[in-house]
Amino acid sequence: MNSNRTLPELISDEQQLDELLTLPSSKLVEFVPEIKSPLVILGAGGKMGPTLAVRARRAAKEAGIDLRVVAVSRFSDASARDWLAEREVETISVDLLDRNGLDELPDAENVIHLVGTKFGTSQNPSYTWAVNVLAPSHALERYSSARVVALSTGNVYPLTAVSSGGSVETDPLQPVGEYGNAALGRERIIEYHSRRNGTPVVLMRLNYATDLRYGVLVDIARKVAAGEPVDLTMGYLNCIWQGDANDMIIRALPLASSPARALNFTGPAVLSVRQIAEQFGQLLDKPVQFTGRERDEALLSNAKQSIELLGEPPTPVETVIRWTADWVRRGGRLLNKPTHFEVRDGVF
Repeated sequence: MNSNRTLPELISDEQQLDELLTLPSSKLVEFVPEIKSPLVILGAGGKMGPTLAVRARRAAKEAGIDLRVVAVSRFSDASARDWLAEREVETISVDLLDRNGLDELPDAENVIHLVGTKFGTSQNPSYTWAVNVLAPSHALERYSSARVVALSTGNVYPLTAVSSGGSVETDPLQPVGEYGNAALGRERIIEYHSRRNGTPVVLMRLNYATDLRYGVLVDIARKVAAGEPVDLTMGYLNCIWQGDANDMIIRALPLASSPARALNFTGPAVLSVRQIAEQFGQLLDKPVQFTGRERDEALLSNAKQSIELLGEPPTPVETVIRWTADWVRRGGRLLNKPTHFEVRDGVF
């Protein structure tokens, strides 16, 4: 969100929500002329990809340049493809597990890699490994001469002491569970290609992007609204407004290097699940119930380095909590894709 653009008090509908999620920051508008066309976004059909692609396109239009933005995905949901096309984003349907399919894609000097899967790992771990390791290997082979921003996750870290403020980029990577290990595999294969081919890469380790249709704040708000107990087993977390996250991903392109560098990015604060639930209780006028208890360790990342390089996410979490409470109270559309933030054993 631009510092000179006022945040709304509430968000009335999906049209306003998508407008907000795709509104580029002034920093992005200033940066986008440095991106040589086309900008290729791999895995653009997921929760973050469509609004990221449109944000890039809007930034280019605002900057007065004609940046070709190419969104690549299987597009199993045809409505996402239509939504992008209506907003002047080119779409190409490709299964990124098919190495030959990538030959259909345009050459590019700038690539954003959003490919990954998390949920369903315990039922089909081989698919999780294929999407998280084979797909990026194919992508880095195809775009060996590009600079690449590759989305990763804070799940590559172990649980860390809450008092520490979260894992930092130099901490040992000791993921918990199969998904976390597959995510580490993704990083390692990307690092391999970066070293072998000199491909500049920045690995963006994200903790919990949220909008109003999904995310950790939505999960907590729904529990409170339904009168269900909120699990305190994972008693602390980080999160970031999805619009801010997408803006930072695009602006991270100049930070790519070979060997690949890693950056944590999320909100700056360690947030208490108990306190968030109590805020929702007040906003929704609902009593709050809890189950479990807080532990001394949680899945947390310290985003100090990315904040120094890209700036602090400008959308305050208190604002997102207010938006989320109103959205849930009014029955706004939800994706029904829970984050399972309370999981401590890495089984998703």
